[in-house]
Amino acid sequence: MKTKKKNNQLGFTLIELLIAVAIMGILASIAVPSYFEYVKRTARTGAITALIDAANKQEQYFVDNRQYATSLDVLGVASQTENGYYRLKLDVRNEVGRTVFYVSAIPIAGPPLKDTECTTLIIDDRGIQRHKGTATSSAVCWGR
Repeated sequence: MKTKKKNNQLGFTLIELLIAVAIMGILASIAVPSYFEYVKRTARTGAITALIDAANKQEQYFVDNRQYATSLDVLGVASQTENGYYRLKLDVRNEVGRTVFYVSAIPIAGPPLKDTECTTLIIDDRGIQRHKGTATSSAVCWGR
């Protein structure tokens, strides 16, 4: 009597592994750029929050003192964002017979250093939101 030997091999074939690797590559090529874009937008959000806060405190200072503060310390605003990615800069000057201010967020660390679209975010005394970089409009940078 002959007994048939059972072939109980476990595992994947080379074709199955190649298909799995190809699928993982396609997913990674979609997911990684999206993730980096998300990280950049998140970092910008921290800068935007700090800029709006500084501008609001500057306006309140003006209401109380009839002049703009010349430093962030006077306003009680930190010189860096909470995540440490941006440095805030306050610029007060006279333009066409009136005093104006600009608060800027300049990247100093992390993902914003690689952000070419929105290299610097700026808000002024009229609340106008600007940017420096390759983005075609400030709406891209300010999330509007």
